Amino acid sequence: MRASATETDAFDAVSVSLNTTLRKLPLGPPVVVDPGTSVRDALRAIDAQGAEAAVVVDPATAVPLGIVSLRDLMRSIVNDDCDLAGPAAGVMTGGLASLPADATVHQAMVLMFRRDRRHLILTGADGRLFNVVSQGDLYGMQAADSANLTNAILATRSIDGLAQLTVAVRHFAARRLAEGGGPEALCEWISALNDLIALQAIDLVEGGFELPYVPWCWMVFGSEGRLEQTLVTDQDNGIVFAAASAAEAEDLRQKFLPFARAVNAALDVCGFPLCTGQIMAGNPAWCLSLDEWKQTFGHWVSVPEPKALLNASIFFDFRPLYGREELVTELQHWLLQRIRGNTAFVRAMAVNALEQEPPLSWWRDFRCNDNRKYPHTLDLKGQGIRLFVDAVRILALAHGIEHTNTVKRLRAMRPALGMPVEEAAAMAAAFYQIQRLRLQNQVSGEFPEAVNRLNPDRLHKLDRQILKEAFRQVRTLQQRLRLDYLT
Repeated sequence: MRASATETDAFDAVSVSLNTTLRKLPLGPPVVVDPGTSVRDALRAIDAQGAEAAVVVDPATAVPLGIVSLRDLMRSIVNDDCDLAGPAAGVMTGGLASLPADATVHQAMVLMFRRDRRHLILTGADGRLFNVVSQGDLYGMQAADSANLTNAILATRSIDGLAQLTVAVRHFAARRLAEGGGPEALCEWISALNDLIALQAIDLVEGGFELPYVPWCWMVFGSEGRLEQTLVTDQDNGIVFAAASAAEAEDLRQKFLPFARAVNAALDVCGFPLCTGQIMAGNPAWCLSLDEWKQTFGHWVSVPEPKALLNASIFFDFRPLYGREELVTELQHWLLQRIRGNTAFVRAMAVNALEQEPPLSWWRDFRCNDNRKYPHTLDLKGQGIRLFVDAVRILALAHGIEHTNTVKRLRAMRPALGMPVEEAAAMAAAFYQIQRLRLQNQVSGEFPEAVNRLNPDRLHKLDRQILKEAFRQVRTLQQRLRLDYLT
């Protein structure tokens, strides 16, 4: 771990959040024992370091083999089912749940909760043990109310129960907002809790279907793919599966579609409305084999027509949610390779993104639209957040950045762009200030049916100035995009 942040990496040395990499968590060194170490000596090692578990590691390769937790050992001893002189390998739990050390806290929480594990093994790039993270480490990042919500979601075994908890998540977020909670942490927690609700819903629905025995994964797009959900969000999802031929893909699709439609319906009940544009796994167009997804993305990249560019703005922020994540990882890597160096496609995306400008007039006041239903209003999503997201997405894809979260993309691509730390930090702050106003507007806005519509005259003087400055940061970002790809 770094002892301090230098001037050049101060922007990246952020406080611990759901997007923090596990490598950066303040974890103590892991307790490591050989397979032949006695159970008694393993207990002594755990006790000496005040730890919860020891990792059994192959002494020749340093690859983790299993884990011996204090809790499980105590249960075995009480049940007189443990030979203290026997080898630790005899009582370890195999089939380890593991993640790369560069995975995020959010990924760790989802994996830990999905597999009902109290510990995760963190590995380095070479597959060797890096550290261990426990539920206690992650729970320490949560307030009591969010931890209680997490437990309630994981304990719920009905769709109606999950629907009630979706309402509880909205109330939790609104309460945090009223208490002054920051927009970055708030959006992260909304997305994390929504992820858990969706995971439980998929799990419950899956039990009623005999799905094909092939690798498959549920993907999410848009704001959910970016982990930037607010209080009002619909569905954007799809399925990717493995198939050896076009004929097999069509056969498998017909078997997955009833399940996918049932999940879409369940998520609708849970408070995530059906997508009006039909970007859902239950639509045959978005229930595709890995090769079909590559063909679809490949066509959009090679023929950047208006519809392709619109699809890129939704689909290119995809991430895995449930199932075999390696399918989605392969698709992400493949897509980045196709885009990187494809100046025609990047230029077309830039032209499309720059059609919408931030709503500032030449004398630096707001330029409200002439919407008849919502006169003298700004669209905080379409005229604010979307401009940030679109510009950062283009720059990130052009530089081969794998992240989907907007601010994480900004942090990752900053060095390649030669962007000063202060400029990147200002852009991130501006993005989150617009998110804060969106959240506030969704709770107590003037137009409940149009939660992103805001009359700027109703803002406090300070918030007006903050919003103007945020839009100026959007303008700066668009100018960079214009200079890089349109001149």
